[in-house]
Amino acid sequence: MSRRIKRMNPKPRSRDERDDSRPHQARGAKKAGPRSGGKPGGKPPRFAGERAERRAPERAERRPPKAAQERPVPEKPVEALLPTKVQTVKVTADENNMRVDRFLEARFPGLSFSHIQRVVRKGELRVDGKRVDSKDRLEEGQSVRIPPLKLDAPKVVGELSEAAQKTLKALKEMTIFEDDDVLVLNKPAGLAVQGGSGMTRHIDQMLEVMRDAKGQKPRLVHRIDRETSGCLLIAKTRFAASHLTGAFRSRSARKVYWALVPGLPKPKQGRISTFLAKEESEDDTIMRIAQHGDEGASHAVTYYAVVETAGNKLTWVSLKPVTGRTHQLRAHMAHIGHPIVGDPKYFNIENWQLPGGLQNRLHLLARRIVIPHPRGGVIDATAPLPPHMQQSWNLLGLDASRFDPIENAPEE
Repeated sequence: MSRRIKRMNPKPRSRDERDDSRPHQARGAKKAGPRSGGKPGGKPPRFAGERAERRAPERAERRPPKAAQERPVPEKPVEALLPTKVQTVKVTADENNMRVDRFLEARFPGLSFSHIQRVVRKGELRVDGKRVDSKDRLEEGQSVRIPPLKLDAPKVVGELSEAAQKTLKALKEMTIFEDDDVLVLNKPAGLAVQGGSGMTRHIDQMLEVMRDAKGQKPRLVHRIDRETSGCLLIAKTRFAASHLTGAFRSRSARKVYWALVPGLPKPKQGRISTFLAKEESEDDTIMRIAQHGDEGASHAVTYYAVVETAGNKLTWVSLKPVTGRTHQLRAHMAHIGHPIVGDPKYFNIENWQLPGGLQNRLHLLARRIVIPHPRGGVIDATAPLPPHMQQSWNLLGLDASRFDPIENAPEE
């Protein structure tokens, strides 16, 4: 199978521009300086805010007049919202392009994830008379047939149990950034984002302790692999979820990953473009390199850049995925002959020995995420190296404060 790697031509940067100790930004807050255009001739950042500032004026959720806000409106009892028999509803303009599972979750806040998946999988829910998948997106005006549902009553906000308090504390310790709409977690390696067979503890389940007074819990906006650590974006409100998922669909979000790989990729900066298709077995799921037109094949593009080497035996690379396919970075690095160290699925170099002192764990970090804030400005969050990668960096003499050349990669 052919391999397409194109060399990038990074622009030279001044010494001042190579300062990697950048604070997190949120809601458009910026410091003057060469990276933000504060000094004459200074180059604006490639990631934080450049596109967001051009794209649209300040966004704000429409609010009713003050007088209307002051008049308390009694909430409908939850029982009035429960569909006890089959009903058909129309997709509204606000629900346009919403995923089927998110549509049900928004309409019926107490509905469990497993129940949503079950009614969709069994074909009990129909869109314009047809079966759908939970990830399919709805269009305004479509008719949705909703079967009788068994809802979990929204939990009453009150004193948390001891176990729930521990979970909330764990989430707070992971938090990199938080405001009224958005939460960014530094997910540890080994903790799954969503549940699966035999999975009892995962981020989605932990977020149950953050339900608000209306029974709404924070929503996952994207996912990272169980063994990958780093930035995970969470929407705390339905308003934020809609805007953030839209940013991912339009590729307005910028993600940067760090990885450790064997050997030295050549060229040192390049673009990997392939088709990927899912290959499932009873015990495992992997992504294989596919051809255009293959069943289930999706186009995947990744930019990579060498940051630093350790004796040409191991290399620290920075990765910038343009698309967001399952296992994309892991499959792409294996495809060019430099699989990520500690990857149990894609590391395919025979007789390769892990250097002494390094842990045989996936060396992949979701280092940074930059995305327009739902209410204006930019969220810019960075995660530190996880303990096992920090140990490897120390043993190999790699400097985590070095300039990251992936910023020179084009923004497709």
